Amino acid sequence: MEFQILVVDDEDIARENVVYMLNKEKHYHIESAADGEEAIALIEQNEYDLVLTDLKMKKKDGMQVLDTVKKLWPDTEVIIITGYATIDTAVNAMRQGAYYYLPKPVKIDELMALVVNALDKRKLTIEIKRLREQVSAQSGTGKIVGHCPATQLLKKSIEQVSHLDSNVLILGETGTGKELVAKVIHDLSARSNKRFVAFNCGAFTEELISSELFGHEKDSFTGASQMKKGLLEMADGGTVFFDEVGELSLSMQVKLLRFLQERKLMRVGGTKEIEVDVRILAATNKNLKEEAEAGTFRADLFYRLEVLTIKVPPLADRKEDIPLLLNHFLIKHTPKGMDPPKVSQQIIQSLMNYEFPGNIRELENIAQRLMLHVNEKVINPSTLQQDSPLASLPQTDNSEQQWPTLEEHEKQYILQVLDEVEGNKSQAAKILRIDRVSLWRKIKRYGLDKAD
Repeated sequence: MEFQILVVDDEDIARENVVYMLNKEKHYHIESAADGEEAIALIEQNEYDLVLTDLKMKKKDGMQVLDTVKKLWPDTEVIIITGYATIDTAVNAMRQGAYYYLPKPVKIDELMALVVNALDKRKLTIEIKRLREQVSAQSGTGKIVGHCPATQLLKKSIEQVSHLDSNVLILGETGTGKELVAKVIHDLSARSNKRFVAFNCGAFTEELISSELFGHEKDSFTGASQMKKGLLEMADGGTVFFDEVGELSLSMQVKLLRFLQERKLMRVGGTKEIEVDVRILAATNKNLKEEAEAGTFRADLFYRLEVLTIKVPPLADRKEDIPLLLNHFLIKHTPKGMDPPKVSQQIIQSLMNYEFPGNIRELENIAQRLMLHVNEKVINPSTLQQDSPLASLPQTDNSEQQWPTLEEHEKQYILQVLDEVEGNKSQAAKILRIDRVSLWRKIKRYGLDKAD
């Protein structure tokens, strides 16, 4: 592991001496700043493992550097060096999170020992954090990353419905993580020691759906060389999750309704009814109530599925979770034996300004593209300029240049897609990988319906 260290001192000789000594260690990457203002600008863009800063400096002093570090990167260690050591300032620095307060003149051996100890603590903190994330991710609602109010409400709803044994309808836009919610409900339920089976209703023809769900007897159709149990039968005692349930044909809706009413099934080509005990979870990005009123979805099936309802919020309503989610996906996709890449604060801010039409799935795709730069010390806006899929993210910096917002980028992109498909909203929704309802909402938000 290569440690990133920032040395801050407005005395050139003192700063250069410390940098020279630290550079003798091959696994240290050293950067320096000639004053507190320059240091804060660097800290706003990059995460360091350790910051060594002088206390008394013009413009911005060491305490302001410490304050910035702890606000942006709480786990970064800070050592304050000063020729004006007092007990009060030392106590104040330690209270604000400094690792150590070292008086001048600095003894090199003492400083190097402090650096080693501070970095050992930093490494231990990272390991503990990773272990906690792994343990948390393996149990219950800990699998759902985030702490914002919308996420907390989602977790509470999951906990409330999981202990009941009723059917649950999970509502949410494409890419919001509806299948993950279903898995967590199963994990927290009394059926957790039995199978969880997921079935995508929009991925098969009607004949295949019947065979996959209900199974078939030998020789019931061409190619059926042996008896096969269906997913419902194999999940006996557990949970079955119907993803995109709104895509089922009306005839398949009748068959599913019959099963829900009787809890019995008959294999394709069979004559014997088989009792099956499963809990049904279903998900959709459609408004099934409106579909039922329009006659494209059976009202009786809708009410059977909608015993309990959970709404999964879009990522646009969970923006505070974006840094945590991004870190989660970077760790997930980092090759074994490597450290996940560090991402500058500017990129994180750009992501938080984005509306994410593809929701969490889109954020994970972005994280995977960032992995192309895993060997770089810090991924920053200049990196994005070399990566066309990410280049449209606006770069936030301290200059006066006015960047277009990502909402403006999204509006222009939607307009471009609509123009390409000559206004066909169904085709546009498929290209954008969102459902028609989400597309209509964005069209109205940006006033694009008035532009038709």
